[in-house]
Amino acid sequence: MYSKKVMDHFTTPRNVGEIEDADGIGEVGNPSCGDMMTIYIKVNDGILEDVKFKTFGCGAAIATSSMITEMAKGKTIEEARKITRDDVANELEGLPAVKMHCSNLAADALNSAIDDYIKKNKD
Repeated sequence: MYSKKVMDHFTTPRNVGEIEDADGIGEVGNPSCGDMMTIYIKVNDGILEDVKFKTFGCGAAIATSSMITEMAKGKTIEEARKITRDDVANELEGLPAVKMHCSNLAADALNSAIDDYIKKNKD
């Protein structure tokens, strides 16, 4: 059902928590399944220096949140913006079809945090 990588990121999620002085915060949810995700980013010279998450949801939602923080950390804003839901699922070595919406949430939450950062830093 779930790959070993999904189970690893579910049972030992990376980058859990909040960034107190986050430069961008993205919150998304899926009412149909009850998953809620918040991604926090800290940006330094256009690079995502730190990425953390808080997720309430199923194992796949937690695993995709954990994975996207790993994928985005150290990338430029432009590189992080290009991470797609399929990229997240592929990095996790696949998700069951009924759980693909969870990877959508992770990518959406990251993009929402980036949008928040850009909005806050517009001149």
